[in-house]
Amino acid sequence: MIEARHLTKRFGPATAVDDVSFHVGRGEVVGFLGPNGAGKSTTMRMVTGFLPPTGGEALVAGYDVAEETLAARAAIGYLPENNPLYEDLRVGEYLEFRAALKGVPRRRRAARVAAVVEMAEVGDVRGRLIGACSKGYRQRIGLADALLSDPPVLLLDEPTVGLDPGQVVHTRALIKSLAADHTVVLSTHILPEVEAICSRALILHRGRLLYDGPVAELRRSLAGGGAVILTLAATAAEGRACLETAPGVAAVEELPPDGGGSRFRVVAAPGADVREALFWACAGARLPILEMAAQSVSLEEAFLSLTTQEELARDAEREVAP
Repeated sequence: MIEARHLTKRFGPATAVDDVSFHVGRGEVVGFLGPNGAGKSTTMRMVTGFLPPTGGEALVAGYDVAEETLAARAAIGYLPENNPLYEDLRVGEYLEFRAALKGVPRRRRAARVAAVVEMAEVGDVRGRLIGACSKGYRQRIGLADALLSDPPVLLLDEPTVGLDPGQVVHTRALIKSLAADHTVVLSTHILPEVEAICSRALILHRGRLLYDGPVAELRRSLAGGGAVILTLAATAAEGRACLETAPGVAAVEELPPDGGGSRFRVVAAPGADVREALFWACAGARLPILEMAAQSVSLEEAFLSLTTQEELARDAEREVAP
């Protein structure tokens, strides 16, 4: 449903997006991740046709965004980062006006406005001036607007910014439910949001696409089995000496004791799952394992690892450049 081919955007000497390519299929909910200034919003604007690319192209629902702009835009529901609203209109009036602009047939307009008002939970402010609404309500009004024409593609840029915890939970549940009939790209710098909603992540850093794949695979690929917490019936010195000999172990950290035995956090090398190796190492040393539990790497840790690797690679490139 969405295909970006070598998208590039330059503003004078600065490159905001650098040769980014990706594909999002029907029914996917994809998280577009990156810190502020990574190029996420710029990429979204190019995909919607709001901003022309310096190079490359984007297709939405099979339409070339540059050549078939109106058809491509009709297939998109877009919630921009800075949600522009007409503050002197009441919420219901605004949504009816937007439904007309989006070509919702007159006979269906009232029913469709009522449906998105319920989905976005803005019914209690339907008669209120938008200018008198809170940031959270404005964000949800923008989400209702994006859903009005029931488009097959939804591009949501920071959709939960300004929402209270209860509204965040509802909005996340709504976005997940939309996947049955829509393709959703969720742009955010909030990593737990991607873990809660998305099965796939695109990670952008300094305008370059660093990762495109499943969220769970991102954690596994960067840290193998993550870390393992063990409690051994042994002294701290005996435990450390044993654990450090196991294949695939990158580091052994001693933890404060919790009851009997010595506790350790064992970090796996990238690509390694060390649980079986730890079992056999302890069995060989005749050190009973009282407790062993896997500690998965969080998406935050995986993201920091990935961006750190990219920074190191760039530094190495600059050092060898003539």
